[in-house]
Amino acid sequence: MVLCGLALALVVGIPLGIVSARSERLAAVILAAANIVQVVPSLALLALLMIFLGLGFKTIVVGLFLYSLLPVIRHTYVGIKQVDKGVVEAGRGIGMSPLQLLMKIKLPLSLPFLMAGLRVAAVIAIGVATLAPLIGGEGLGREIYSGLNMRNNVQIYAGAIPAALLAILADLVLGRLQGRLRA
Repeated sequence: MVLCGLALALVVGIPLGIVSARSERLAAVILAAANIVQVVPSLALLALLMIFLGLGFKTIVVGLFLYSLLPVIRHTYVGIKQVDKGVVEAGRGIGMSPLQLLMKIKLPLSLPFLMAGLRVAAVIAIGVATLAPLIGGEGLGREIYSGLNMRNNVQIYAGAIPAALLAILADLVLGRLQGRLRA
């Protein structure tokens, strides 16, 4: 579920971040819309999605996609904006088209920022995914909610600890990858 939601967020979020970096007017609209989605409590958003999409996997993936979108858009936008203007000007000077500037200069130089966005999005998505059992989904959240219903601390820990470890592991792995991109 998390991988599907993150993949969708990358496919949609990176182009939206690129568009935002090109137009400040559109950036205000796109970032405001993504911020509004992020402000909605996760359980409320999943409940609203459940009304339209029903119970199960599809609803969770769309919810994870929506929650992962803001970090991807924002970090793409900031990454492209942080590219040194001199490097871009040098690319223009050797005759690069706007697409070549984007693909060969701006995106490669903004990769550490993109990875930071993916890192934040992954941790958020793993946390939100624990709510999946409430709307008919699977995952480690099932153990947590089952333990809550039965008042069984061991079962709660059996779901909460692996979910927390998974989020920490995702953060560490993506953090190392981000560090390699900076070097």
